[in-house]
Amino acid sequence: MSVRFQLSEDQRALQAGVRELLERRFGREALRAAVDTPGRLDRELWRALGDAGFFALRLPEADGGVGLGLPEAVLAFEEAGRALLPGPLVATHLAAGTVPGAATGETVVAAVYGELVEWLEAADVVLGDTGDTGGTGNTADTGNAADTGDTRGAEPLRSLDPLTPLHRVPAARDAAAAAPLADLLTAAEQLGTAVRVGELAVQHARTREQFGQPIGAFQAVKHLCADLLVRTETARVAVYAAAVTADPADIAAARLLADEAAVHGARDCLQVHGGMGFTWEADVHLHLKRAWVRAHRGGGSTESEELLAARLAA
Repeated sequence: MSVRFQLSEDQRALQAGVRELLERRFGREALRAAVDTPGRLDRELWRALGDAGFFALRLPEADGGVGLGLPEAVLAFEEAGRALLPGPLVATHLAAGTVPGAATGETVVAAVYGELVEWLEAADVVLGDTGDTGGTGNTADTGNAADTGDTRGAEPLRSLDPLTPLHRVPAARDAAAAAPLADLLTAAEQLGTAVRVGELAVQHARTREQFGQPIGAFQAVKHLCADLLVRTETARVAVYAAAVTADPADIAAARLLADEAAVHGARDCLQVHGGMGFTWEADVHLHLKRAWVRAHRGGGSTESEELLAARLAA
């Protein structure tokens, strides 16, 4: 028996609305400006996301949220990944409803996952591995009295991705609370990257000519694009299904497939672009670097593989 999953009309409208917002507020010029000012978070854009309900998407309407569910959040994060939107999106989204100002984009929330924390210096609040929250001391206090994740002595790292500043905390720790949801939203971002690099690869294959014809006519390029599409659509099915079931094993499988689709897809896209794909002016390398950094978030594939292995053994 087969199950046919299709987005509803409202879900398609939501996805289109998020894409339109990001194209308007974070197009290629804004992306390149962000690359030129690494470590700086655009607070105006963050509040615009809050106004649009990006962070409050899953909060009940009675609490000032949009009142939607995980499937809708996954669609929004897929678009964020496609646009290479920078910032601690996952942590802030998961903090909406518990950290004052997170839902509206007034408060930027980062989280410690394992030994790493993204966007530490830009954050108002850091979530520790227990899910406790509090002010980091970087900006004004949010009014939450709980203890912060301990980031004293955090060591700045040279991040591969110019749009994801990283710090390593001094002591090893377990992944932050709500790790399955963080993994699912990360998988959605990776899916968005896979979708975008597929678009870029096909666009280049259609317009770039060699020997008097588009390079997309050559079998080797066709195979790269076909493999990219297969990985992307396989990951899409897994991510969307995990958003419906919210089962940790389904989420682990989705994370593995989405990481593979994003990283290998970006590599294939770079191959399609040839020499120009390695240049700073092209955007391909930004997608590949972001996919690499995301793939290591929260323990990366190891955590997902161990969870799936334990489920199979049981």
